[in-house]
Amino acid sequence: MEQRRVRAILHVDMDAFFVSVELLTRPELVGKEVIVGHLGDRSVVLSASYECRAKGVKSAMPMSQAVRLAPRATIIEPTHGLYSKYSAKIMEIFFQITPLVEQLSVDEAFLDVTGSMRRLGTPEAIGELIRSRLRNELGLPASVGIASSKFVAKVASTGAKPDGMLVIYPHQTLEYLHSLPVNALWGVGAKTAATLKEMGISTVAQLAQTPQKLLSKRLGATGTHLFELAWGKDEREIQTTREEKSIGAEETFALDVHDDAIVKREILRLSHRVAFRLREAGKEASTIALKLRYEDFSTLSRSRTLPMPSNAAGEIAAVAESLLDKLGSRPMPIRLVGVRAEKLRDVGMGMQLSIDPQDEHWRQAEATMDLIRSKFPASALRPASLLEPLHGETEQ
Repeated sequence: MEQRRVRAILHVDMDAFFVSVELLTRPELVGKEVIVGHLGDRSVVLSASYECRAKGVKSAMPMSQAVRLAPRATIIEPTHGLYSKYSAKIMEIFFQITPLVEQLSVDEAFLDVTGSMRRLGTPEAIGELIRSRLRNELGLPASVGIASSKFVAKVASTGAKPDGMLVIYPHQTLEYLHSLPVNALWGVGAKTAATLKEMGISTVAQLAQTPQKLLSKRLGATGTHLFELAWGKDEREIQTTREEKSIGAEETFALDVHDDAIVKREILRLSHRVAFRLREAGKEASTIALKLRYEDFSTLSRSRTLPMPSNAAGEIAAVAESLLDKLGSRPMPIRLVGVRAEKLRDVGMGMQLSIDPQDEHWRQAEATMDLIRSKFPASALRPASLLEPLHGETEQ
């Protein structure tokens, strides 16, 4: 009987992706301290060059803290639309290598190249081919981890950064894993790390030697999961399609907001963003959720199920605004507002009927807006009520 061929999984992760893309048109900043993000007390770092990271700057860090750590850094405002453009080119290169690509984000993916080796050579040769194409065709650096499982490949790509490649052969897997700190394992966040520290566990090797029953008793299903990872057990296949469970957008205001009119205007803007992304994904939402964060950082969320699934901005905004109204008077000013579409389904799974012809007019208008955006991506087409500029939006 023919033996099962060992899988070859690559995890490709672009290095400081947003910064690298911006430096394509700013070569004079290569090798210098660069941060991509909005200036402002409530803004966060979107990406930082490795020169900044050496000083402790990290993604998602408050910009005010990042500037204190790297006061000489050049701050670049993000170029919206540019990163997704380069992401599409990156993924196109991956799909030319293998059809088994699992995109994790705009700048990283898993590739199963087991079936590509007869055509392209060893996993190492394929990894170098990918890195060479990304550098020569797009001008972008990437780090590659190679292993027989997704988990170990991702850990290896982290170890290869920046701009390197690390191969972990099957016979090296346990030796490599057991040399790592326990927070290298998926699922070990601050809370889990604290629990493990109480148990005297700080390395993957120590965790691997801890009885599974004890880990399960203290950590539940997470304990079993971590025990298996510590022994290199990860049989998950490449998922070539990723089903979005929700689509949302949120805004952190520059100043805390008291005025309902301002909040509702922002809800309308976010609803149009969410509706556009729903239509772009070919989805409709059955439930709409509203998120509010107050000045003391306390956060609440309310949701409501639609009579019929929809991807129309007007319907999404109407539900979100009614959820706001239902809250009544609020205890303090609002710091952040978010709109999220949940319980998604494919468009066309059910007939959406309306007795109000105005609903269909709005859907047609939004479809026309989508067509204009597709031909002119930089256009700022929006309802007249949203003509004043706003900033600070993030998407999930």
